[in-house]
Amino acid sequence: MTEATDRISRRQVDKFAERRSQLATSALRTLSELGYARTSLREIAQNSEFSHGVLHYYFRDKVELITYCVKQYKAECVTRYDQIVATAESADQLRETFGAALTLTCDEDGSMHRLWYDLRNQALFEDSFRADVLEIDKTLELMIWRIVTQYAELSGRALAVSSSTAYGLLDGLFQQALFRNLAGDETALPDLRTGVTQTLPKLLVS
Repeated sequence: MTEATDRISRRQVDKFAERRSQLATSALRTLSELGYARTSLREIAQNSEFSHGVLHYYFRDKVELITYCVKQYKAECVTRYDQIVATAESADQLRETFGAALTLTCDEDGSMHRLWYDLRNQALFEDSFRADVLEIDKTLELMIWRIVTQYAELSGRALAVSSSTAYGLLDGLFQQALFRNLAGDETALPDLRTGVTQTLPKLLVS
């Protein structure tokens, strides 16, 4: 009886998690277009097939929904870049593939990354965001570090920087390119790809 009850309980938990994921996917479009400050749960409901009441049942407030959405998207990004690490056969291949992947996501998923930076900026002012933002930020830092350490190993050279430094440099290049691309600067994406391929060798001991 207890085993059957446990199975039912697990199914209920899984169903709840699946529903939250569906709601987050639906909400992401509105959130990425309007940003944090201009979006409410009611606004998200008006732009999706779900009612305000349904959203409020699965997410207690806008903060919880936004952080859940960004975590879900960034988790997908991490998987994508880990694949680059796993398949790279040379340092040059990794550098070129990584630069191309960053450039592509900056262009095609710009609104999603804009939402992330919006959330990170809000965390400077709102305590409710900080723990989640720090968690996401650390996940991204570790993702970049796996890229960089694999590049160093394939190059046969030691790293000259820390994990936080490597992340800060590459994230800075990406954020700058994102802003310029959103502003219509046609050189933003080529500059990002060039910047990434030029920066990686500089992270290694000469």
